[in-house]
Amino acid sequence: MNKWNIGLIAVVVGIALFLSTRPAAQVQDMQAGFLSLLSPFFRTGTAVQEQLGSVGAGLKTLDQLEKENVTLLEENRVLLTTNNLLREIEGENNQLRQALAYRERSVFKLLPARIIARDASTWWNTVTINRGFADGIETDQPVLTEIGLVGKTTTVGKNETKVLLLTDETCRVGARIEGTKEQGIVSGIRVQSQRSTGELHLNFLTKNAPVEPSQKVYSAGVANGVFPSGILIGTVVEFRPRALDGQAVLEPAVDLSKIEDVFVILGAK
Repeated sequence: MNKWNIGLIAVVVGIALFLSTRPAAQVQDMQAGFLSLLSPFFRTGTAVQEQLGSVGAGLKTLDQLEKENVTLLEENRVLLTTNNLLREIEGENNQLRQALAYRERSVFKLLPARIIARDASTWWNTVTINRGFADGIETDQPVLTEIGLVGKTTTVGKNETKVLLLTDETCRVGARIEGTKEQGIVSGIRVQSQRSTGELHLNFLTKNAPVEPSQKVYSAGVANGVFPSGILIGTVVEFRPRALDGQAVLEPAVDLSKIEDVFVILGAK
């Protein structure tokens, strides 16, 4: 034990002996004065603890942050889906406006209808619409969209009607090619008794007809025919000279696999 330790012990013992000889009231006064000297240091320590506690209370746990992240991701997906739906609705509204504008411009009396079924048969290429003779529909009335020709009505019920599509081989349409005097018959095709491929053939053209890809083909409106003149049928993809005539391969103007709404021509306005 060194001199400093012995001296410190002696001081502590001396203070203790001194205090033991003092009256109790005087000892309490001395304790109060000593504590008042140390109180600023105590307050500073407490304030630091309180500040650290408030900072800790403001921090979130990892679990809370993960839950908030999951919630935000879900809300983001909802917003994206809603945005996509709004874009789709906007596209549908644009289509409807175009259809309504076409209906107003048309010289025919057009009955709007919706496709409610598609025939899965390998022998017929048809759809069913939600209109029938109760709405004024009869057999062999043209069916179209604002874009072009779809087909014609066949079997008519009270509230439903079968529509033979343009791509069926039995649906024949007199047609003409824009910018030329060429006319022929448009029909669908079948391959090995399967459903139509969606391709159209315009037959009975002049063997060396001046036909080029991208030319438009319209209904010719032949006498006593089902289809009036001037309805767009499709676009020329290829011309094929044959032994006795010429044949044009057409792409239909209307995507018949995707249409949902059509018009039936009931007659002139």
